[in-house]
Amino acid sequence: MAIYPLYMKYEDYNIDDFLMDDFFIHWVKNPNDNNRHFWEKWLEQHPEKRDIVMQANLIISSVHYKSKPLMNDRRYVEAFENILKADNNSGLKKTKMEAEYQKPKFPWRGIAACILILFCVGVCYKLIFSPNSISESSSHNVTMIKRANPPGKKSILTLSDGSKIFLNSGSEISYTSGFNDSLRLVRLVGEAYFEVQKENRPFVVETGNTKITVLGTSFNVNQKQNGTLKVALVSGKVHINDQEGNHMQLKPSEMMVRDEEGAYYKTGFDLLTITGWKDQTLVFRENSFVEVKEKIENWYGVKLILQGNINTNITYSGTYKEESLENVLKGMLYTSGLAYKIEGKNITIKKAI
Repeated sequence: MAIYPLYMKYEDYNIDDFLMDDFFIHWVKNPNDNNRHFWEKWLEQHPEKRDIVMQANLIISSVHYKSKPLMNDRRYVEAFENILKADNNSGLKKTKMEAEYQKPKFPWRGIAACILILFCVGVCYKLIFSPNSISESSSHNVTMIKRANPPGKKSILTLSDGSKIFLNSGSEISYTSGFNDSLRLVRLVGEAYFEVQKENRPFVVETGNTKITVLGTSFNVNQKQNGTLKVALVSGKVHINDQEGNHMQLKPSEMMVRDEEGAYYKTGFDLLTITGWKDQTLVFRENSFVEVKEKIENWYGVKLILQGNINTNITYSGTYKEESLENVLKGMLYTSGLAYKIEGKNITIKKAI
């Protein structure tokens, strides 16, 4: 039935249209030689639609269908009606008298009816004699997975392609249980370190309105709530672009920074400072008191409460490998003339007496 989509104006489709189209759903859920050949050729002719098609593909792949998304009788009738209309409109217009004596060269309606009958018989046979085949296919449907770490917790995820994601505290990631044939897509809020397995399918990290595209590489992504974004490349290559048209390519030991005002620039970075967190190493490099407070709260899942007149303009440097909260507080506050008191998840900081 590859002729069916020729009568659809897919170039005018938005993502909602693709999600409702039976032929498109059938290609995503049950690809075969006919529909795969059509969509490959169509995407070559309409590259501007690739992003929308891939988004619709991802959404459909994550949805569970009760049965195979076969085209129903109505859609097949519509398909053949489109064929008949196209055939009638392609020739010269004839008068009513000429049309009465004109005989069609081929019995289109008979052919359409025969195929429709065969289709219905085939579906009935499938439902009656092969009920397990449909239920089995639904068990292999792709599902959407979401992982969220609260403050004080880190985790390591292994994807279906073998890639690893180290997810930091206070961060969230979502992806499908099985990627499609052309794209590996994950969505990130917060910070994560990626070790991507190299293969032909691009690996795309979406964070906010920014996309980071790689084939196989190691890199760190840190997205802050204030709009800042840092992408640090350890190995391989990455390409970064956003909806505003900004784009940048990184080489190893380079980092892309987007500040609060939205300005982009490239810089170097200290590997331990940027990626030490995934190896349980807490690093401060001349961080402001506000930055230190934020790191400790997220790292240990606590709340720091400042009491009294405390100078927050001081900066602090230090490295702690798998250290307890109390040891970090001792090291940080001893030289600052400050004292602390731990009460559950609340840490009160004040001037030492």
